[in-house]
Amino acid sequence: MLYQMHELGRAWMAPMTYWAEASAKMFGAHGGWLSSLPGAAQAAAGYELMYRIGKDYEKPEFGIHSIDIDGAAYPVVEREMLRKPFCRLLRFKRYADDAGNLRDLKDDPPVLVVAPLSGHHATLLRDTVRTLLRDHKVYITDWVDARMVPTGDGEFSLDDYVAYIEEFIRHIGAKSLHVISVCQPTVPVLAAVSLMAARGEDTPRSLVMMGGPIDTRQNPTKVNDLATDKPLSWFENNLIHHVPVNYPGHGRRVYPGFLQHAGFVAMNPERHFTSHWDYYQDLVKGDLDDAAAHRRFYDEYNAVLDMPAEYYLQTVRIVFQEHLLPRGLWDVRGERVDPSRIHGTALLTIEGELDDISGQGQTRAAHTLCTGVAEADREHLTVKGAGHYGIFSGRRWRTEVYPQVRDFIARHAIATEAATDAPTTDAPATDAPASTSSP
Repeated sequence: MLYQMHELGRAWMAPMTYWAEASAKMFGAHGGWLSSLPGAAQAAAGYELMYRIGKDYEKPEFGIHSIDIDGAAYPVVEREMLRKPFCRLLRFKRYADDAGNLRDLKDDPPVLVVAPLSGHHATLLRDTVRTLLRDHKVYITDWVDARMVPTGDGEFSLDDYVAYIEEFIRHIGAKSLHVISVCQPTVPVLAAVSLMAARGEDTPRSLVMMGGPIDTRQNPTKVNDLATDKPLSWFENNLIHHVPVNYPGHGRRVYPGFLQHAGFVAMNPERHFTSHWDYYQDLVKGDLDDAAAHRRFYDEYNAVLDMPAEYYLQTVRIVFQEHLLPRGLWDVRGERVDPSRIHGTALLTIEGELDDISGQGQTRAAHTLCTGVAEADREHLTVKGAGHYGIFSGRRWRTEVYPQVRDFIARHAIATEAATDAPTTDAPATDAPASTSSP
């Protein structure tokens, strides 16, 4: 009944939330008589904080409508390329009205960003996508909130996740593709490429794995300890609930996003308390820039999604409790996952020095497993002073990590072009119209 109680609590809080929002506007409105009263600034800030604590946070938009490349603005359109019950494959398509610029865009290598299915929406990687768009054709996995998927669409397991990644890679075209997996998907991405290699299929040109739990026996974090300290039955009995009747997926078993969010906050409660107190102080002082930055962060951080129960429980067991991938014991739909079968795919692993979610060595373990990858095609980067989010978002990502990711992809994209004389499907037509876009 926990999920139902949560929904009742939200409904009960809604009138007070609306009242707090209206009160914040009345006490903060310039020229209004309430704003001239003593303590009006404090009252407006308090009501605003109350409103933001109590409000619902819907999935944010990516909001990437243009990018700047060498001082020139290029329009960007978000397009849905494939739709599966639990995921959409999105493409951010860049446009140019100059033939020379168009040719340059078409020559850029394609990149598939596999976003984590671990509680937050794929929009958490907005900064990752925006930065990659400078030099790449970018696709991303946009996972669907499980409470919005009708039970008639079936279950979704970790095996299904792997199958989705395989299908997306084939759809884009593996021969020229570079795959970037951020955090949790490093495991299913490595599995998908391993299985494709074992079947003799084309595999991506490179894999870039960032802060992921390839082998959680290495430097376990508090997140890893939680998964190993309790039996799988505890997770199923305490964290799995049924979606209430007010959602399309009513009756589906899920790990609710609000529980995951509570876990996120519990990891650093002092930091969140301080952040909200600073937000209140900024509002009182009229520091609108810092207040806006707080809103942008928590609009994303507080927007969470439900995960399918089958997928969540399998991930806990296979990745965090039994470590089947690094032990060489993981079977996906009857096929053994063997990363040593991967050949001709370059590998870059990236870890944050201060990562408190995936400890140092957990992602780097991929090099131990991928014995078929040539030594010259392997690289590892430890980002000094970076936490988990700092390796794929923010200033450190843009200035320190991305240049190395870009150069790594470029080197192996060039190697691919040099190895074949066949024309590419991305070659621009000489009579292309001015508004033709780049893939």
